[in-house]
Amino acid sequence: MSMEIQQKEVHSYGIKFYVMDEQKEVARAYLYLLTNDLHTEPFGFMEDVFVDESFRGKGYGTFLVENIIEEAKAKGCYKLICTSRYGKDKVHDLYEKLGFKKQGLEFRIDF
Repeated sequence: MSMEIQQKEVHSYGIKFYVMDEQKEVARAYLYLLTNDLHTEPFGFMEDVFVDESFRGKGYGTFLVENIIEEAKAKGCYKLICTSRYGKDKVHDLYEKLGFKKQGLEFRIDF
């Protein structure tokens, strides 16, 4: 059997959400809007959610994620996904509180 792989460029874009305290970025997260052939609407991918250690527990993460959820809805996304490492139980609890459900596993190759 002979198999030929073809390629077609698919465009996406991202939006950075961040919070400044004086001149320092203390919290950030990214929303990437991607498309595939399964849906006409895009899907959102939330990545790199970070809150500076001295600002944690003050609602910054919740505020960022809530804004990303609202933006994904406003952009017409049919779903919003994110990944998180093992051992981040407080983050996982926050995501579940905001409506995310655990589904599947993340697989990764670092280059």
